[in-house]
Amino acid sequence: MRFGAALMGLVVGGCAVQMTAQTVAVHGENGVKLGPPPTVAVVAVTDKVGGHEITDNYRWLEDQKAADTRAYIKAEMDYTESYFAQIKPLKERLVDRLTELSRVDSVSEPTEQHGRLFYEKRLAAENQASIYMREGLHGAEGKLVDAARLSSDGNVSVSIMDVSSDGKLLVYGVRHGGADEESVRVLDVDAKKDLSDELPLARYSGFGLSGKTLYYAKILPSGGAAVFTHVLGTAADKDEQIFGGSYRGETLGPLDLIGCRVSENGHWLIVTIGHGVPSTREDILLEDLRKQDASLEPLVFGVDSRFQLHMDGDRMFVSTDYNAPNGRVLRASFGDPSTKSWPVMLAEGTSPIDAVSIAGGKMFVGRLVDVKSETTVYAVGGSGAAKQVGTIAYPTIGTGTVVRGRADSKIGFYTFSSFTVPLTIFSYEVATGKSTVWDRSKVPFDSDKYEVKQVFYTSKDGTRVPMFVAGRKGLKTDGKAPVLMTGYGGFLISETPSFSAKYAWWMEQGGFFALPNLRGGGEYGETWHKAGMFEHKQNVFDDWFAAAEYLTANKYTTKERFAITGRSNGGLLMGASMTQRPDLFGAILCGYPLLDMTRYQKFLVGRWWTTEYGSADNPAQADYILKYSPYQNVRPGVKYPAIMFFTGDSDTRVAPLHARKMAALMQATEMAEPEADRRPILLHYDVKAGHSAGVSVDQLVQDMADELGFLWNETGGK
Repeated sequence: MRFGAALMGLVVGGCAVQMTAQTVAVHGENGVKLGPPPTVAVVAVTDKVGGHEITDNYRWLEDQKAADTRAYIKAEMDYTESYFAQIKPLKERLVDRLTELSRVDSVSEPTEQHGRLFYEKRLAAENQASIYMREGLHGAEGKLVDAARLSSDGNVSVSIMDVSSDGKLLVYGVRHGGADEESVRVLDVDAKKDLSDELPLARYSGFGLSGKTLYYAKILPSGGAAVFTHVLGTAADKDEQIFGGSYRGETLGPLDLIGCRVSENGHWLIVTIGHGVPSTREDILLEDLRKQDASLEPLVFGVDSRFQLHMDGDRMFVSTDYNAPNGRVLRASFGDPSTKSWPVMLAEGTSPIDAVSIAGGKMFVGRLVDVKSETTVYAVGGSGAAKQVGTIAYPTIGTGTVVRGRADSKIGFYTFSSFTVPLTIFSYEVATGKSTVWDRSKVPFDSDKYEVKQVFYTSKDGTRVPMFVAGRKGLKTDGKAPVLMTGYGGFLISETPSFSAKYAWWMEQGGFFALPNLRGGGEYGETWHKAGMFEHKQNVFDDWFAAAEYLTANKYTTKERFAITGRSNGGLLMGASMTQRPDLFGAILCGYPLLDMTRYQKFLVGRWWTTEYGSADNPAQADYILKYSPYQNVRPGVKYPAIMFFTGDSDTRVAPLHARKMAALMQATEMAEPEADRRPILLHYDVKAGHSAGVSVDQLVQDMADELGFLWNETGGK
């Protein structure tokens, strides 16, 4: 069976990847036309899912290494390149401007150890950040690890994993492209020379140095996780597993993610167990490293809530949503792992706690007040409730972090960013509360010409939902401006304003950028999150559609000029957009997406997310998953927007098979429609790109230019 007509041309591998003589109209600035997509062999596989018979015509594309799949990828890449060849002038302008916006010196927030500051820094001309060290707040800096020496194409990145308490040893990771996996090395800071120690490529989840011992947690090939010890100067294959498998009669399985670190004062090994992603339960275990025969003892165990440990010397505090959906802070102590007897230091409030830190003997508590950052400073002395001693003022609507630093230090650091304000790092004097700019990204963007507003709209079920809208000051809402909207809505992740070269470019062209705060996120605490999980996932999509309807009804734009983009769980949101409400949008960028929700749990780390979505393997959950799973809801006879799927081989988190299969299905469906109704369906597939950060600035700019070029052209941008 083949979709399409008048077959011509290309047969690749064992499957027919063919071209038809028909064309697909492409509307936009350049008025180009696109040839037909590859027509791909249909090999039907039928399964029973929750009592329903489901046929998958492109199951064979799940095998990423198969010759036929590689032939399909090559054909799709060539097809996509034929599109971009026809909008070359637009892409060239995009590359030029995005390069200007991206190629600036950038610095990460520093980590202090023994008076030394460690941070990552990328100079404007470089493709990757290197690791630097500075003696004191204003001392001379020196480069410790040069990322440029690690690859010829600039697609190897480095990151700080841990620093010894004396500042003499640096543990750092080395990542290739956008993969989650990385190898780990140890640097002698004073000698600026790597030790012989190297941990092999793996997905690591925590590090802690204590003397000559490096504790680390990683995901095992079997799918579980464990904690190991590595003695410096020995081979990695001699490392000893000290935790994993089971604890206190409970078997730890593939959904139990383990992390570890060593406390600032070196007294405690801290092991955490998160059950699922996001975790439905978090256990905290401690081992006193000062004792010879100590073992891991439970601080928190067996409580179906989330807990994070914060230490001031040996004093312990936990922030938790236990009996408090918006979060609270408890004083912790051994002896009651149920936490029921622990005193409340900071009670739950009306706004959710977003982050907690301790620096310089003060506790910093960040909250989201209608999704706007607020940080309050508390004294941590005494045995009663926390006493407020200050606040941190942020310059405008945006994302401000809590102050991070050592508990015994006089200074800490925090950051601020917004859609119109590039990242700024502040140093903070704990005693006086004085903030000073430590580093400001010098992006050539005139922030004074742009503004961020917050609006509220009503979703399908009457829920009040907030949304940020940014654009040039005075930009008219007459329906003529293009809108770029992104969203996420899941995993308790709060979507707050931050600077992006992509969004800046869109606003410079006279467009609006919008970010609605969908249910499923953490913007209003765990209650907001639960309203978008499992059988309530449709609420996320309804919030998104209501945001689009608000923007068109209030004349920010029209359907034809409405572009949307989303990645990962946000890619699932894009899939729901094209299958449920294609009438609302002009163009869709669907990045690193989850699309076949009946099978996502079978690949890579998809099993982790069954605590968010459920699983079609469970008959009780299959029905609601099938109702929204994009791959099972593509329908003939529907006029779809222009769509580009965006993924790559190095995505080791969300299997690229989702985009491969959906692209084939959507292209075949589109080509069965009358020629006048067709819009381009593209698969942008890169062999180096992946879910994690790490690609070079050059590649990042090219990828952004492809994304924006497609969306701008397909929404009639001028």
